[in-house]
Amino acid sequence: MANATEPRVDARTGTATTGHEWDGIAELNTPLPRWWLWTFYLTIVWSIGYWIVYPAWPGVTGFTQGAFGWHARSAVVDDLKELQAIRGPGEAKLAAAKLDEIEKNPELLAFARASGGAAFANNCAPCHGAGAQGAVGYPNLNDDDWLWGGSLDDIQQTITHGARWDADKATRSSLMPAFGRDGILKADEIANVAQYVRSLSGLPNETNANLAKGKELFATNCAVCHGDDGKGKQEVGAPNLTDKIWLYGSDTASIVNRINVGGGGQMPAWGGRLDPTTIKALTVYVHSLGGGK
Repeated sequence: MANATEPRVDARTGTATTGHEWDGIAELNTPLPRWWLWTFYLTIVWSIGYWIVYPAWPGVTGFTQGAFGWHARSAVVDDLKELQAIRGPGEAKLAAAKLDEIEKNPELLAFARASGGAAFANNCAPCHGAGAQGAVGYPNLNDDDWLWGGSLDDIQQTITHGARWDADKATRSSLMPAFGRDGILKADEIANVAQYVRSLSGLPNETNANLAKGKELFATNCAVCHGDDGKGKQEVGAPNLTDKIWLYGSDTASIVNRINVGGGGQMPAWGGRLDPTTIKALTVYVHSLGGGK
């Protein structure tokens, strides 16, 4: 418990006390260092100067403009104008060139990759990853496996109009049926199909399923999109099931779940968000990552 006593001088340190005492422990009256106090006073003076020089105080209809007339927003606008002036000539050449012409011109290709890389980082990396390596449900753009085609024109079409993006009438559109949820296939039939699909890429039969029966069910229900050989059809966005590249996972549980619930991922249509020149640069960038055809 704290109480107050008459200030006295501490015998051990020779410092006067404040008169405050807690359970027999007295508080020494030790002043702050003078350098600390002067630094504190300087920060107060600095803050007053900052309020005068820069926009700071809100008002009823606005805010103080500051003696320098500097604004963060106008500084950003000026920086963007400067950047546009630097990029302007290159963007003009990019806008006038065809996609295949850009890749044949080292100067334009370098500019497109730099511009497209920046656009990719700002818009595409959240789903496809900073290195375009993809994730579960989001394609890896570095390999040569393409749901909708990997040519320059195919990539530009996909970026511009997206995939399963209902707001764009020209979007890529297809949907895998929910074979289990909608009662198209029974659980044991799905199990057989799942293991047959795994076998197409050389994976083992983990549940001793009837692969012959799975093949029959595949031919009846899946081949219309994935092809009789399981190599997929890009015109409907059906993946190749014979390679080692799996969008939703190659383990039995992942494949069974996919057959059960069906569906398909969405990609935004960037045509209404990015200008044509940026989309062109983005197309060239993605095409040059290593898997473009």
